[in-house]
Amino acid sequence: MPEIRKDFQGQTVITTFEMTPATAHDLLEKLEAAYEEVIRHQAGFLGAGLHMNDAMTRICNYSQWTRREDYQAMLRTPEMRERNRVINMLCKGFEPVMYEVIRVLSPETGGISP
Repeated sequence: MPEIRKDFQGQTVITTFEMTPATAHDLLEKLEAAYEEVIRHQAGFLGAGLHMNDAMTRICNYSQWTRREDYQAMLRTPEMRERNRVINMLCKGFEPVMYEVIRVLSPETGGISP
């Protein structure tokens, strides 16, 4: 399970998928299958979360990896290249972006963590 921490030393990737309500559940099923059958078995994978908005027009995927290179290697596998072609047909587009955790807000710490 991903854990958002300021001291996280790995790679965080947030991917946003834009789709229509008609394809939302099909896309979600394809993403869940990719994680279950391929991604979770890849070197460096730490965890992920899938989120869908109420209008069923966007899915946000938050994943964490030990290293940036692990994430990139997963994308280059023949299995994921094929799956991403199918996923791309179910949505208007998707964009994975690599992030660094800068601050974490928490009620326990009284606000922003250092």
